[in-house]
Amino acid sequence: MSRLDYFLRRLLLVIPTFLGITLLCFSITQFLPGGPVDQMMMRMKGMGSGGEASLGGGGGDSASQEAMARERENFRKVYGFDKPLWQRYWTWLWKERCGMLSRSYKFSNKTAWEMISQRFPVSLVFGLSSFLLTYLVCIPLGVSKAVRHGTPFDMLSSVVVFTGYAIPVFALGMLLKMLFCGTTEGFWDWLPATGFQSPQADTLPPLAKLWDRLQHMLLPVLCYVAGSFAMLTLLMKNSLLEQINSDYIRTVYAKGGSSRQALWGHALRNALIPVATGFGSILTVMFAGSVIIERVFEIPGMGNLSMEAIVGRDYPVFMGILALTSILALLGDVLSDFCYVVIDPRIHFN
Repeated sequence: MSRLDYFLRRLLLVIPTFLGITLLCFSITQFLPGGPVDQMMMRMKGMGSGGEASLGGGGGDSASQEAMARERENFRKVYGFDKPLWQRYWTWLWKERCGMLSRSYKFSNKTAWEMISQRFPVSLVFGLSSFLLTYLVCIPLGVSKAVRHGTPFDMLSSVVVFTGYAIPVFALGMLLKMLFCGTTEGFWDWLPATGFQSPQADTLPPLAKLWDRLQHMLLPVLCYVAGSFAMLTLLMKNSLLEQINSDYIRTVYAKGGSSRQALWGHALRNALIPVATGFGSILTVMFAGSVIIERVFEIPGMGNLSMEAIVGRDYPVFMGILALTSILALLGDVLSDFCYVVIDPRIHFN
């Protein structure tokens, strides 16, 4: 199988995989209790509780139950739950453009795309920053640890990396806020504790506005990086050590090649192949924000929006986020395979 045929098949496979993911999740949301119809009925019962208490006899109760049943059926028609599942899914998929044009249950005057488009620039900034910082730091650090394997630098850096990795993200966020945000008396008050920018940021000059955002981003980005820091660093180190101990590197030395030629000219490129599995995730960096981190630092990003949609049973917004993240993740897998080929042209897909 040629590379072109392989990538064409992978791209075509994205379609049924996307349909399977969205159909399964859409079906679950349609039958979960506590949806919009149940919420509207609960509101009606709460508003009518005083009137029902004044009614006497079973006839009033029967009439009230019949009225509630009619109202439930009306609400089902309003939200489209009276139609077959396949018809609802087709409406969501085609007429509402994968849910992007569907109206939010919580904010009926906004579509799912309007709510997503308000939040994803914030998550995009945090996602790109953490993605670039992770690779720019972890790859050189992994190379340094492999070259100095067994030295005090290797041991000390491993202690630091694993210590940061072992601390839960929410605990690390709270610890950083306590140390540097003045949330606890006796510690430094150097950085803002919450938000993406200060309330008066729009009135600041460009450089002052940039500095304000950098201050707000510093601690959350450190928490983002901590989650994948250890794994990527050790993956880079172990991969490079494996290449250094390979026969072809010994052949380079036997032919009079220097350590610099063996490392940078031969071993490093092959060692990057396992690391390339994460390159495709650059397509999903706008959704890389952890829900926990955004809750800890009160960041108005995609993580917070998805949590609000799930807790509030705002299924149109949740399904819009799911559709967007699913398609980008599937395309990211194809991009990772493409990165394999770029790094090592010898790879084939037979």
